[in-house]
Amino acid sequence: MTTQITVPALGESVTTATVAKWLKKVGDPVAVDDALVELETDKVTLEVYAQTAGILSQILAEEGAEVEVGGALGAITEEAAAGAARRPGRTVAAPKPETPKAEAPALATAAAAPTPAAKATAAAQLLAPAVRRLVDEHRLNPAAIPATGKGGRLTKGDVLAYVEAHQPESRVIPCAPEPAPAPRQAPVPLPEALPRALEAPPAPGPARPREERTRLTSLRRRIAERLKAAQNTAAMLTTFNEIDMTAVLALRERYRDSFEKKYGVRLGFLSFFVKAAIAALKEIPAVNAEIDGDEIVYKNHYDIGVAVGTPQGLVVPVVRDADALSFADLEMAIGGLAKKARDGKLGLADLSGGTFTITNGGVYGSLMSTPILNPPQSGILGMHKTESRPVAVDGKVEIRPMMYVALTYDHRIVDGREAVTFLVRVKECIEDPQRLLLDL
Repeated sequence: MTTQITVPALGESVTTATVAKWLKKVGDPVAVDDALVELETDKVTLEVYAQTAGILSQILAEEGAEVEVGGALGAITEEAAAGAARRPGRTVAAPKPETPKAEAPALATAAAAPTPAAKATAAAQLLAPAVRRLVDEHRLNPAAIPATGKGGRLTKGDVLAYVEAHQPESRVIPCAPEPAPAPRQAPVPLPEALPRALEAPPAPGPARPREERTRLTSLRRRIAERLKAAQNTAAMLTTFNEIDMTAVLALRERYRDSFEKKYGVRLGFLSFFVKAAIAALKEIPAVNAEIDGDEIVYKNHYDIGVAVGTPQGLVVPVVRDADALSFADLEMAIGGLAKKARDGKLGLADLSGGTFTITNGGVYGSLMSTPILNPPQSGILGMHKTESRPVAVDGKVEIRPMMYVALTYDHRIVDGREAVTFLVRVKECIEDPQRLLLDL
C-alpha cells in the first residue's frame, strides 16, 4: 500500500511553499512522526512528518520546487520490511553471516561499543538543515549535545543552549588610570629578518570559488518584497531622540534578583520600552493606525511586534494585547516568542496582526539606524546600543548611559509634531519609570 505525502495547510492567505530540504532519501526507512521534508513559506519554516511507517519510495517535488497546499511531495510504501523501520531508540536488525567462534567475541564487543566517530556520523545524519548549519558553524560534535526534539532529534534550541552553556564567561576589565609617559628611548632596531617577512606575500589559503550562488528562500524573498513595498507605498520619515538610561538601569539592578526569583524570568529592557510605547500610542493614536484604501483604521488594541533575528532572516512575532500584561508577563511572552523564532517553530498566528513594532539593533552593537516600516503599520520604534557619554546635567558635565532611539513613521497619517511628541513620551517614561507604574 502506498501513502502519498502532501503539503499541509500553511495558514490563512498562504497557499504555496518552497521545498527547502529533503531529510530522507528514496529507499530510506520511515517511522511514524519522522521528519521527511522541510518547507519554507514567506513567513515560517516547517517540517512535514510521516503519517505512516514504511519506505520512502518516491520524491515528486525536488528541492527548490514551488508546491501548493495539498500538492504531492512524495510517497511512502508500506511493506512488510517497513514495520521494522528504525524509530528513536530502536535499530533494524540486519542478518549477519556466520562467524567462527573465535572471532565472535571481538565482533560482539565492537558492535556493542560504537566508536565516537560512528556516533557523531549517525547523529549528523539526523540533523535538520538549520541545525546542521549551526553545528558546522560552531564545530560541534552532535552526539555530545543533549537532544530534546521529537524522536530524540536535535533542535536549534538544543544547539544554541549548548553553545551558550559552553562559552567562556566574558571578563570585565576595570579601567585603570593612564600611566605616566615613559622617558623616550632610542628606537630598538628590528631583527634583520622582520622587514623581509613583512614584504613577503601571504601564504595562499584553501582554494575556493570566487563567486557562489544560492537560491533566495521564500522567507527572504517575502522580506525583500515587504520592505520594498513599504518604501514604494508609505511616505516614510524618521525622527530621533536620546534617552538617559540611568533610572532604568538602577531599577533593574535593584530588583533583578528578586524579580527573577519570583517570576522565573529575567527583567530586561524590552518590557520597559513596550510599556513606554503603549503609553505613547494611547496619547498619539495615529501611530497605532493604518491606511486601508481611502480610510484610516485606528486600533484600540495594542498588539506589539518584536523583531527577532534568526539564521533564516528577520521575523516579527506579535505580543497580543500587550497593554493588559504585567512586566513579568511581557518578559515571558517576549522570551517565549524569541525562542520559538530561533527554533523555527513560529506559526502564522504568531506573526500576523501587529499594530506597532519595536526593533532592537543595540543587541548587535548598532549606535543609530533608521528602521523601515512593517506594512501596513504606521510606526516602528528602533532601540540602539546603550553607551556612556558626557552629557550636561543641571549645568554640569556628567557621564551617563545614553541610548539613541528612532521612530520611523508614515507621514501620510502621522504629522511631525505627533512623531516628535511620541518619542518625547517614550523618553519621559524610560527616564522616569515610575510614570509607567502610575500610568502618567
